[in-house]
Amino acid sequence: MHIRNPVEWSVDQLRLAGHAVVSRHAHGLDAPAPAVRRIGVADIRDALARGFEDFAAFRTDVVFLCVVYPLAGLVLARLAFGYDMLPLLFPLASGFALIGPLAAVGLYEMSRRREQTGASSWADAFDVAHSPSLAAIVMLGLVLLAIFLLWLGAAMAIYDLTLGPEPPASVGGFAHDVLTTSRGWAMIAIGIGVGFVFALLVFSISVVSFPLLLDREVGVGTAIMTSMRAVIANPGPMALWGLVVAAALVLGSIPAFLGLIVVMPTLGHATWHLYRKVVPR
Repeated sequence: MHIRNPVEWSVDQLRLAGHAVVSRHAHGLDAPAPAVRRIGVADIRDALARGFEDFAAFRTDVVFLCVVYPLAGLVLARLAFGYDMLPLLFPLASGFALIGPLAAVGLYEMSRRREQTGASSWADAFDVAHSPSLAAIVMLGLVLLAIFLLWLGAAMAIYDLTLGPEPPASVGGFAHDVLTTSRGWAMIAIGIGVGFVFALLVFSISVVSFPLLLDREVGVGTAIMTSMRAVIANPGPMALWGLVVAAALVLGSIPAFLGLIVVMPTLGHATWHLYRKVVPR
């Protein structure tokens, strides 16, 4: 019996999800691309305020997040003690932002339900599984996962070209090489530049695509193009939103990722309200 490796498994999952999405298109379930509205800084502030209101209304989702995100931090810390993985510690941590839109799908659904009925609960997050656009959501999630893996590969290649290819001898030695040598500073500069490109790509294709897929029966291509049009139509406000998200994730990761207990649900709920402002009903 042939045992598939992770790459083969990922390719198979992409193929299956792709067939599902194509099938939806064939049955005429893909709606026309929605219009995109111009927004301003005030809309960003309002989306954040509404996101925090939803977070306050859904206190029970903290129970879940209290477990998941600190555990993720502990896993990353454990990986760091395996010195072969130490160069990937920061790329892994920063890479959370690349798959964050997928991780927040349940939060979008909770905000959607609260908007419709005035009340909701954390259990509504699991109703995403019954969404008519589930196949497209899965497909887009796999795209983000593939980008995340490409980012890790690029980060490892940058390390090999600067401080590598030998693994660090210790945490202290690695920190010294990164912060006090020209090769370390080169790794930081190149890593930030390349990371920005990956982050910009993910931001452009996902800023409103997941909420759109939950809200309407559209295909993944329509969702991605709508998200990109939203960014193009609102470069200033979207840049501000990206900075807010990045700054909040950094602050929430200190210390030990505990701040993400508040940051992640607030940003997730706020993203739904941002979508409502950008894509008219």
